[in-house]
Amino acid sequence: MNLKKLVLGAAAIAALAVFPVASGNPYYIHLVETIMIYAIVLFGLDIVVGYTGQVSLGHAGLFGIGAYTAGVLILKLDAPVYLALPAAIVVAAAFGAVLALPALRVTGPYLAMVTLAFGTIIQILINEMTFLTEGPMGITLTKPTLFGHLLDETEYYWLVMACLVASLVFVHRVLHSQLGRAFEALRGSPVASDCMGVSVYRYKVYAFVVSAGLAGLGGALYAYSEQYISPNSYNFEMTVLFLLAVIMGGRKSRAGSLIGATVLVMLPNLLDDIGQFRVVASCLAAIVLVSAGVGVRRGRLSLAAAAVPVVGSAALAAVSYKLDGLSDWRLTIYGLITLFIVYYLQDGIVGFVRSALSLRSGAAAAAAETRAARAAGHAAAALTQRGGERGEVLLEVGAVLMQFGGLKALNEVDLQIRRGTIHGLIGPNGSGKSTMMNVITGIYAPTRGQVRFRQQVVSGRSSAQIALAGIARTFQNVQLFGEMTVLQNVQVGLHHAYRSKLLEVALKLPRFLRERRDNAARALALLEFVGLAELAGEEARNLPYGKQRMLEIARALALDPELLLLDEPAAGLTAPDIEELLQIIRKIREQGITVILIEHHMDVVMSLCDRVSVLDFGQKIAEGLPAEVQANPKVIEAYLGGQAG
Repeated sequence: MNLKKLVLGAAAIAALAVFPVASGNPYYIHLVETIMIYAIVLFGLDIVVGYTGQVSLGHAGLFGIGAYTAGVLILKLDAPVYLALPAAIVVAAAFGAVLALPALRVTGPYLAMVTLAFGTIIQILINEMTFLTEGPMGITLTKPTLFGHLLDETEYYWLVMACLVASLVFVHRVLHSQLGRAFEALRGSPVASDCMGVSVYRYKVYAFVVSAGLAGLGGALYAYSEQYISPNSYNFEMTVLFLLAVIMGGRKSRAGSLIGATVLVMLPNLLDDIGQFRVVASCLAAIVLVSAGVGVRRGRLSLAAAAVPVVGSAALAAVSYKLDGLSDWRLTIYGLITLFIVYYLQDGIVGFVRSALSLRSGAAAAAAETRAARAAGHAAAALTQRGGERGEVLLEVGAVLMQFGGLKALNEVDLQIRRGTIHGLIGPNGSGKSTMMNVITGIYAPTRGQVRFRQQVVSGRSSAQIALAGIARTFQNVQLFGEMTVLQNVQVGLHHAYRSKLLEVALKLPRFLRERRDNAARALALLEFVGLAELAGEEARNLPYGKQRMLEIARALALDPELLLLDEPAAGLTAPDIEELLQIIRKIREQGITVILIEHHMDVVMSLCDRVSVLDFGQKIAEGLPAEVQANPKVIEAYLGGQAG
C-alpha cells in the first residue's frame, strides 16, 4: 500500500473514531454504526456479485442467521461477545456452504431463485422454531459486556468500527491474493478458469462461504446494535436492498460498498426530512455536474453519456424544492433513484467518478505488484526443462467418438502424440479440430473412447484436473480475463503454485509472502519470454489482438505443462507477429514441452510440425510427415472440394 493511501486510511479511521465524541448525538452515532454494519455485509456480497459474477438473493437470510446465532447464544447461554461474534461467523459460513454446494451448480436467474428460496426458508424457520428463537416474539438483547464492563453506545460504536476495519483489511488482502484472482477469473471466463486449474465450482463455493461469514458477522453486530431481533427484520426487501446497494455503490470496490451502505441507511431518513433531502440533492447535482464536466473535457465521456446523469440529478434537486413534503412521494423517489443509478450508471457511483476523472481501478496496486515482480525477477526462470524420453507416446486418443445428438463431431478418431514433438492437427472448418481440443482438455466428455496422458486415463476428469495433470491450452477465440492486468492473467495460470491457505493470506504469514514474491517474479519472466514484460500493468482487454494471443500462450505456460495445445494461434496475426510466434513455439519445444498445433496457415504448419494429422467431417483421413500429408490426394480433395489430379 502506498504512503498516500496509508495516510488517507489513517485519517478516515481517526475521523470515524472521534465522530461519536464530536457528535454526542446518540441518533447520529447509531446511524453511522448501522452504516458500518451494512458495509461489512456488502464487503462480502461484493465478492459474490462483483468478483465471481453470481447473483445472490439469500444474504438477508445469512444476515439473519448471524443475528440469531448471537441472540440465541446470549439468551440460552449468556455467551460473551468475544464468543458470540466468532460463532455467528462460523454458523453463517456453514449455512453458506450448505446453500452453495447445490445452488452454485446453476447460474443466472436459476441461482437467484434458489438463493431467494433459501432466504424465505430461513425466515420461516426462525418464525416457527419458537423453542430456540422465541418465534414471532423475537429476542431482546442488551449492549454486550466486555470483560465485565457493559459497553455504552459510544464504546459499542468503537467495537463495530474495529470489526469494520478488520473486515476491510481481511477482504482487501484476500482479493489481492491468488484467491481474489481466482474469484475474478470466474467472472472473466469460466471455461478459461477451469483450463487454468482453477475449479469454477470449487471457487464459487469458496467465495460464497467467505461472503456468508461476513454476512454473519454483520448480523451479530446488528443484533447487539438494535437490541431486538425478530423474523420480519430479515425479509425479501432487505436482500434486494443489499444487492442494489452493491450495484449503486459500484462493484469490485470497497469504497463502493461503503457508499452503497450509506445510501441504504441514509436515503430512507432523507426522504423523511424535506430540508435535508434538498441539501443532499443539490450537493449531488453539483458533484455530478463537476465530474461529468471533467470527464467530457478529458474525452472520457461523450456529451450524451454525461447529459443523462447531469439532467437526472439536476431534475431531482429541482423537484425537491417544488415539494412541500415527501410522505406521498417517498417510494416513488426511492424507486426512481435506484432505477436511474442501475440503468444509467451500470458501474455504480464509484465507477462513474473513476471514468469521469480517468482514475483507473486498481492501477496503483497493479503498478506496485509489477515493481515487486521486477525486484524479485532476477531469480525467476520462465520455463523449466521437461524430462522424459523424447519420442515416447505422451498422449494417446483411442477410438474417440464425440456425438451431439445425430451429429458425430468426432468419429472413432485415433491419435498418438509423441513427447518432444510439434504435432499438427489440420483440416477444413468444421472438421472437428477444436472439438478434439475440447475432448482432450475435459470440456467435453467423449461419447465413447478414451484419452490417455502419461499412460493414465484422463477422459472423464474435469478440465481443472486435466490442467493440473500437465495439459495446458489456448483458445480459438481468445479467452483472457479482460478486467485483469497482463501480469494478473499469467498469475492465474500460476495458481497451482500456491500452497498458502485463507488464514495465511489474511495474516500475511511468511509462506504466503514468499509465494507471492516468487510467483510474481515467475509471471514477469513468462511475460519477458513472450515479449510482453513492458505491458505487465496494462489491462488485458486493452492489448492489440496479436499481443492478446501471446498473453494466452504465456498464461498457458504458467501451468508448467508437459503438453501445450495451441488452437489457431496465428489467426488474425500480421506477418511480423507470425514470425515472432514461430520463434516462441520453437523455444517452447527446446524446453522439452510437447505441442499440438491447430492452424490454417499451411506455411506455419509445414515449417514447425514434425508430424501432421488431418481431420475431415470428424474422421482422420491422413497422418504423416508434413510433406507427405501436403501431397496426399485425400487432403487435397478435402481442402479444394474436388477430386485430386
